[in-house]
Amino acid sequence: MQIYVVKSGDSLFTIANAFNTTPQAIIEANELETPGNLVVGQALVIPITGQFYTVQAGDSLYTIAQRFNTTAQQLAEINQIPVNASLQIGTRLYIPQEAKVNAAFNAYVEPSGGQVSQALETAARRRSPLLSYLAPFSYRIQSDGSLEAPPLDDFQQIAQNSTASLMMVVTNLTDDGFSAELGRTILTNEDVQNTLLNNIITTAQQIGYKDIHFDFEFLPPEMAQDYNNFLRKAKERLRQEGLLISTALAPKTSAEQKGAWYEAHDYGAHGEIVDFVVLMTYEWGYSGGPPMAVSPIGPVREVVEYALTEMPAEKIFLGQNLYGYDWTLPFVEGGEFAKALSPQQAIQLARENNVAIEYDEEAQAPFFFYQDAEGKRHEVWFEDARSIQKKFDLVKELGLKGVSYWKLGLSFPQNWALIESQFNVEKLS
Repeated sequence: MQIYVVKSGDSLFTIANAFNTTPQAIIEANELETPGNLVVGQALVIPITGQFYTVQAGDSLYTIAQRFNTTAQQLAEINQIPVNASLQIGTRLYIPQEAKVNAAFNAYVEPSGGQVSQALETAARRRSPLLSYLAPFSYRIQSDGSLEAPPLDDFQQIAQNSTASLMMVVTNLTDDGFSAELGRTILTNEDVQNTLLNNIITTAQQIGYKDIHFDFEFLPPEMAQDYNNFLRKAKERLRQEGLLISTALAPKTSAEQKGAWYEAHDYGAHGEIVDFVVLMTYEWGYSGGPPMAVSPIGPVREVVEYALTEMPAEKIFLGQNLYGYDWTLPFVEGGEFAKALSPQQAIQLARENNVAIEYDEEAQAPFFFYQDAEGKRHEVWFEDARSIQKKFDLVKELGLKGVSYWKLGLSFPQNWALIESQFNVEKLS
């Protein structure tokens, strides 16, 4: 699978011709709604075997081979050049297809308005074959240990048909957000815990959940040890029923990191107790904050590298956003929140406003500016094939368990095409 960035003057025909494929193949892979009107800076995936690489300053066959996990000899043979040849900048080399890597993929799916929309159900049905876990969000714990269930509709059948395992997401979420007080009740009241675990097990058996995923956020900082003890207790109960246990963790870079979202999440204890964790490595750029990449590669790597000091790589899901944000400028603290949008919507917005998409090499994320009908300037950051490939490269480099997405239903076809071309998706059943 080739990633290609649209340049001025490009058309689907010229791009397809350059890679010996067809415009229709590119349309289908990228789900292009306006194939005759590409956006400069738009990242496309080109469905070919292997890929092409354009020689840059300082490159040699040896450095290129190392980058693409092959050998200089193989590159020389396949491109019919001497192995010690001096490469000319701009020369295009063919890179053979890499062997696929085994990895797991999870996606949270969040019904809204008390029902599963047709669009959300369609997204779950289309993408579940490339998922290890499908995670309806969420079962809300009540103060007495009972559970308020999310609408499920056909999720059970969808998971079964695609051999994705259902993940039961259990939260301390209320209508007002994640509740520190509810978290305290759950983690300090034995009777509530026993009732909760009984209800979780009953629900898991009725629905067919394979993993119980605790997403407890905004816990009081002094609750870290109580949370650890609860997880040990839950693990013992769940193990007896043949159920896995996992947790969602705020993105920390040290054990001493301060803040309401971080202090009660003990990476070392979770790494020891649970089967796997989801690192919530996104929301650096968030709706109430200043414009920036949602998951810049540098900070993401820092979180993962810290996590690896506390737990094995095979227990770590890298959290990944399937969305971006559109900020109205100038940004004012406490002012208008940014609007969330999918990668496809971001590209459409750039097309409608006739602006080119730029790319931040440090953050490894695309962005652009535009002016709306009222004359207000906007800044948009989102994800594309280049930015997601950097996360996939990180997963491969560090041997992580895989990737967990927040959230399904946001259109990003290039992501799924790249998964299919590079990974063997692990399934429990």
